[in-house]
Amino acid sequence: MPRSRRDKRVSLTKTTKKRLQVKQSLIEELRKCVDTYTNLFVFSVENMRNNKLKDMRCAWKHSRFFFGKNKVMVVALGKGSADEYKDGLHKVSAQLEGEVGLLFTNRTKAEVIEWFAQYSESDFARSGNKATMAITLDAGPLSQFTHSMEPQLRKLGLPTTLKKGVVTLLSDYDVCKEGASLTPEQARLLKLLGIEMATFKVTINCLWNSKTGEFEQLAVTDDGKNKDVAEMDE
Repeated sequence: MPRSRRDKRVSLTKTTKKRLQVKQSLIEELRKCVDTYTNLFVFSVENMRNNKLKDMRCAWKHSRFFFGKNKVMVVALGKGSADEYKDGLHKVSAQLEGEVGLLFTNRTKAEVIEWFAQYSESDFARSGNKATMAITLDAGPLSQFTHSMEPQLRKLGLPTTLKKGVVTLLSDYDVCKEGASLTPEQARLLKLLGIEMATFKVTINCLWNSKTGEFEQLAVTDDGKNKDVAEMDE
């Protein structure tokens, strides 16, 4: 029986090696930043948006941001006091859970806290987000939409029709209720209506100083409690 051309063995050696090289490069880059910058902050993000994070990086070109790859960052800093890269960094590693990142900077604690306390950007909510207000559309013409969008609006749940080429809502329609989780269809409708219900915001959780090795908790974690690092020192 002739061998199929699709029946080919693919070696994953190069792929695995490349991944290891990427991780090792990240570890080296993180440790280089530890040696270069005075302060290291752990921050958490609410309503993560890549474009907003990019804008933030541009505003802080004098500093370095690392987001994602929590496990690799833990390896770079050290999971415990026995393998930490520098004194106190294992306390930072204990904070690396969920949507968090690292900020390396020479700016002072006061400057960082003040800037991020004032920084927030509104955006469109996504599926699963809580509606910040109730939205109801009154029956009648929806002149903001072109006639070609009528089928799409109907698929999203709106009782619409075309009357003389104008998208018309046949009855009042509740798009969402305040405090309720948004469905994919509701999130899409709100975006089409131009209504933003999400806010991209960064919270500074803790600080580690490279000169003193001191760690300081600045904000509570998602469960409402300070991360317990005292036990790790024992």
